[in-house]
Amino acid sequence: MQLKLNLLKNKKHLVLFVAIICMLNVAHAQEVYDLNRCITNGLEQNFSIKVIRNQQDIAKNNYTRGSAGMLPHISSVNQIGGTLNSINNESPTSANGTHNTYASAGVDLGMTIFKGFFVQRTYQKLGQLSNLQGLTTQMSVENLVAKITSEYNYYIQQIAQYQTLAYAVMLSRERVRIDEQRYLLGSASKVELLQSKVYLNSDSSRYSKQNELIRSSQIRLNQLMASENLGQHVIPADSLIHINETLKYEDLLSQTLELNTALQIATTNQEITETDYKLIASRAYPYLTFKTGYDYNYRGTQTGSTTQNNTNGIVNYGLTLGVDLFDGFNRKREKTNALIELENKKLKYSEVEQAVKSDLLTIFYAYENNIRLLRLEEQNLEVARENLEIALERYKLGSLSGLELREVQKSLLDAEERLISVKYLTKLAEISLLQISGNIMDYL
Repeated sequence: MQLKLNLLKNKKHLVLFVAIICMLNVAHAQEVYDLNRCITNGLEQNFSIKVIRNQQDIAKNNYTRGSAGMLPHISSVNQIGGTLNSINNESPTSANGTHNTYASAGVDLGMTIFKGFFVQRTYQKLGQLSNLQGLTTQMSVENLVAKITSEYNYYIQQIAQYQTLAYAVMLSRERVRIDEQRYLLGSASKVELLQSKVYLNSDSSRYSKQNELIRSSQIRLNQLMASENLGQHVIPADSLIHINETLKYEDLLSQTLELNTALQIATTNQEITETDYKLIASRAYPYLTFKTGYDYNYRGTQTGSTTQNNTNGIVNYGLTLGVDLFDGFNRKREKTNALIELENKKLKYSEVEQAVKSDLLTIFYAYENNIRLLRLEEQNLEVARENLEIALERYKLGSLSGLELREVQKSLLDAEERLISVKYLTKLAEISLLQISGNIMDYL
């Protein structure tokens, strides 16, 4: 009996190998994609990531001293022209076609020396906006890594499910073979044989539909990687879902409070609002500006045969000191509103912090529970496999009905499906925990 069981197991492995080859439709050698390669391709090629990185570049380009008003402003104005006149009178100076010309050139330099720290605060805000855009990019990257990791493991789950269904088809074929032999020997009725074929067709139908789920997962994975050929076959390097069972809540909590991107964004928004308040307050200070320039003027006047030229070069400079004495209480109103907005940002941070802690705790409980379920389902699967081996032997001997064998077979199939599902759910919880705690890039 043990020899027959070993032969059945070896046959199962052979059938599963053939099923995978047929499923992937591999006509020639294909490149293997591990998780690291999928994530790397996604980060390099994904369109949404490219867009958000371009926006980050814009924010970096705006973070300059010139944008903040720290550098001087230099301008040049140049002009040239003339007039053509006709003068007719009885005096000797009468002339026709009198041509007068003029030209001017000037260079002006202006610079804000002091504006109540407004310039410095503006430069500080530009840096904060650049940092905020960087955090926004970081969140998009983390979301993409989480999506690719989830889809990659979902793909492995569907392949594992495909293998399970292939095994179910193999068992159903074995039952049909047994019933055909028993029918030819007269120890079984044709009804039992036909029922076995019905079960085989049912299992084959599910087996065929599973291929559609695998192809859909492949397409989604290619879309996340922005592959040129969305229909290309992706051969995963992993055949099993690998789970990190060593995560600790205390470590995750401390990392979350320090590294969580949503909390960092909320903190940066609070800092920007504080800077906005300081910008408004700086308008109460006096301002001091400096301006200098050089002007060159030329004018040529022609009257008859006489030409008069006038050329002037002028250097000008000056300081301007001013202060806003009264602005209709607008500054006071804006400062009050800025303080209210700052309070809102603090409340928003508390809200985000509470939501993040809540998600972390909820997902960690699910993570721990799924690990316990994983151990239980592994034991159930072992029992179901042993039960099926016994049931097959009893069915061959005629001491077990076809309906009872089907129930045992279904129990094994359900146990395998539950185990696959629990593994995937545990992996999803692990991915979410690493993303919340700011460690999602560990998958790279």
